Amino acid sequence: MASWWWRLLGTADKKSVAKSSAAPEEETKSQPLPPGWRSHTSPEGLKYYINSCSKEKTWRRPLLSAEAPQGPLARQNTSPYDTGGQSSKKTRQAATADVALRKPTTNKQPPGSVSPAKRQIKEIKETKITTNCVTFPLPGEGPEQQLLKPNEWSYCDYFWADKKDPQGTTSVAGFEVLLQKQLKGKQMQKEMAEFIHERIKIEEEYAKNLSKLSLSTLAAQEEGTLGEAWTQLKKSLHDEAEVHLKFSNKLHSEVEKPLLTFRGDNFKKDLKKYDHHIADLRKQLASRYASVEKARKALADRQKDLEVKTQQLEIKLSNKTEEDIKKARRKSTQAGDDLMRCVDLYNQTQSKWFEEMVTTSMELEKLEVERIEWIQQHLRQYTTLRHETDMFNQSMVEPVDQLLQNVDPAKDRELWVKEYKTGEVRPVDMDI
Repeated sequence: MASWWWRLLGTADKKSVAKSSAAPEEETKSQPLPPGWRSHTSPEGLKYYINSCSKEKTWRRPLLSAEAPQGPLARQNTSPYDTGGQSSKKTRQAATADVALRKPTTNKQPPGSVSPAKRQIKEIKETKITTNCVTFPLPGEGPEQQLLKPNEWSYCDYFWADKKDPQGTTSVAGFEVLLQKQLKGKQMQKEMAEFIHERIKIEEEYAKNLSKLSLSTLAAQEEGTLGEAWTQLKKSLHDEAEVHLKFSNKLHSEVEKPLLTFRGDNFKKDLKKYDHHIADLRKQLASRYASVEKARKALADRQKDLEVKTQQLEIKLSNKTEEDIKKARRKSTQAGDDLMRCVDLYNQTQSKWFEEMVTTSMELEKLEVERIEWIQQHLRQYTTLRHETDMFNQSMVEPVDQLLQNVDPAKDRELWVKEYKTGEVRPVDMDI
């Protein structure tokens, strides 16, 4: 997973070494290893060899013939989990010098902005530098890390690079975009709760008006079968008002309240903790990167000074020049050791940053899924309550519909005439 770190600092390209040594190994794999040598497999699946006596490491299969010198493993294993082995100091200095003197790319990415996501890479001819049988790729060469969760569009495979705003004036860290997504989701959740609250107010007002209208005395003197149907219709309004009032109460307890209380005020505090943690790691990474660049420049200066003094020795031999060369060589060696130390510290910091970015981005992805599923669940509860309300309303209309079907004008006329004959009909004052 950490193999994409090789590119940023120009450390050894294991795949190129393994590829270049594949042909000799095909020819010699049937031969036994020389005494003291053992084969092992790296976490990336590449085979390497260790001499149990001298502790020497190499990616190439040792040969019985003394004419095939073996390149030490040196700094090929650039994983931050590697302890560095027992490679010779001279080899480490040579490898470091090679890394330090390579020209940087013109479009160098700032630390912390390199995405491990796989991109489409055109077929190009690799350009490498080989020192002491160790191959180093030039900056920008070689494939990037495969997607951690292919075909899933997972957060952990993206949001590594900084993103510029539409005006192109400022840039926002990819992780900051993820945090903004969480805050936006929280805001959308709050606005949905406000929407349901407005719906509840409408239901309560509607229920209140229905209940008030059911008590109206309008057409209260209607008689006969039509009068019975009219009385039942007004009663259904009162019952419907009760249904809508219950609907509003359930909306509050089963939809609005859960939307409001899901991830309370502590949620923003938790997001700030994530933000500060990742930001601190980015600062550490930038500091380590600056230290590496400074050490790289210092080594280049020391080697240039050593080269100048060596040229002076060729022109004029003197004890003073020889002493100066020894002194320059010691400084160059010290500069090489300093660069190796800075590279190790950078790799350790980058490893921590990488792990925290992956872990935290996947945690934010999980939180987003939980938020969407929670809202989906309670909006479906809204539709369920709405369907139940419609069913209750329909059941209240059915008696009214039945009475309306039984309205009989002839029967009403008969009853009214009989009341008139018996003197039960009373005149009604009406304004016409």
